[in-house]
Amino acid sequence: MPPLSPVSPASVVAALRAAGCVFAEDEARLILSAARTPDEAAAMVDRRVEGLPLELVVGHAEFRGLRIAVEPGVFVPRRRTEFLVDQALAHAPDASVVVDLCCGSGAVGAALAAALGGVELHAADIDPAATRCARRNVAAFGGHVHTGDLFAALPGELRGRVDILAANVPYVPSGEVGLLPAEAREYEPLVALDGGADGLDILREVTAGALGWLAPRGCLLVETSERQLPSAVEAFESAGLDTRSVYSEELYANVVIGVAPAGSVRS
Repeated sequence: MPPLSPVSPASVVAALRAAGCVFAEDEARLILSAARTPDEAAAMVDRRVEGLPLELVVGHAEFRGLRIAVEPGVFVPRRRTEFLVDQALAHAPDASVVVDLCCGSGAVGAALAAALGGVELHAADIDPAATRCARRNVAAFGGHVHTGDLFAALPGELRGRVDILAANVPYVPSGEVGLLPAEAREYEPLVALDGGADGLDILREVTAGALGWLAPRGCLLVETSERQLPSAVEAFESAGLDTRSVYSEELYANVVIGVAPAGSVRS
């Protein structure tokens, strides 16, 4: 396809609409506000027309009022995950220690730190590309970023101290990854999407180890699908957490919340 050379908002909208972008006007505004020159705008439109997710085209995603930097190969935060943040804040409005596990870009941790103010924030992910990106997003909040597999990435001194453990784990069943929209399937890392045979492998690992890290009455929050909800709740309850689930009809989001019993910390 020959390169496009849009020189006006109308031409950008037309190019995006022709490529099938449903919200062409909104996307055009974002691209034109991010581009520093007409040539850069043209290159951005070309990349969007070729199928690159808008957030990767402009280099950021909006998440709970924050501009979150995103990079190729890093999971793009979804708006529905704002519901998980809201639920964490509702349960622990005075939290002082926050962990963003499976952090991706670090959007959840950054949003929690921005709302709480002055927290000790840790973010962790197994993917070095994700933790590199997360460092950019949590730096303003003094966040610490760790690369490694789930709890193995965290410093031991966090055991028994975590007030909010937010774990936006991958939960797409392996056999359904190929059914995801092309923007996720082709541009986001498999490790951030594939949750195993029934989509709950990583969730079960996190719930099984959570009590050793949570402070008394500290909470673990995980997003999952409506179909997986009964099994996810069972995993939380089996781990000894006081469990409930909440649903946002507006965002079509399901979050499971598990609370550590008062005075109960397990190593």
